Amino acid sequence: MKRSMLASLLTLVGFNIFAAEGTQFDWGYTAQTAPAQWGKIKPEYKACEGVNQAPINIDQTISATLPALKLNYSSKADTIINNNRTVQINFAQGSTLDLEHKVFHLKQFHLHSPSENTIKGKSFAMEMHLVHATEQGELAVIAVMFEEGQENKKLKQLWKELPKKAGNAVQLKHQDLAAAFLPEKLDYYRFNGSLTTPPCSEGVRWIVLKDIQHASKQQIQAFSSLMEHPNNRPVQPTNARLVLE
Repeated sequence: MKRSMLASLLTLVGFNIFAAEGTQFDWGYTAQTAPAQWGKIKPEYKACEGVNQAPINIDQTISATLPALKLNYSSKADTIINNNRTVQINFAQGSTLDLEHKVFHLKQFHLHSPSENTIKGKSFAMEMHLVHATEQGELAVIAVMFEEGQENKKLKQLWKELPKKAGNAVQLKHQDLAAAFLPEKLDYYRFNGSLTTPPCSEGVRWIVLKDIQHASKQQIQAFSSLMEHPNNRPVQPTNARLVLE
């Protein structure tokens, strides 16, 4: 997949890495455009009815010798956008994930509340998705779970710049390094899945970190109130997939 195709794909799913506008969607989380209807909205979303969809409930796992994550998160957060489906933080170039002898570049992270993936049936208050892409368009997502607790100092400054209204990407005044948003411990679950929003393309490498983070009730509400309704896709059948840890 060429760079132009990658840009088109990421814009379609609302990740909007390469464009400033991102508030018009034909899919949503309620009524006739709710997740159960995505595959029927138009042919391009047919993959939403596939057999290797995300998110999933991480329950039965297989013990494996998973390699330590090779992360080089040296770039800074650049812009922030409320696109009516999530709040997304775009990053400058320079942060990478080395996985399966391939280099995945960090593009952005965005948020879901409540969480999309669950662990042994437990849902979390919020989930962060750090989205990476290779030059060929292959995707990898690192998921970080948040439960209600103490105020999260890493998010505190960023939350001061949460866009109250949907619109164009705006420059962040406080630009944290990408590494600031990662937990200290990087043990993880691993499975193959899909994008969790249309077009629900499969073949996405999923890494769900085990180290659960905390955010205050006020921080969680500050995000969820912007969306006006939950912005999480329900868990999908695991089917024959293996979940490694």
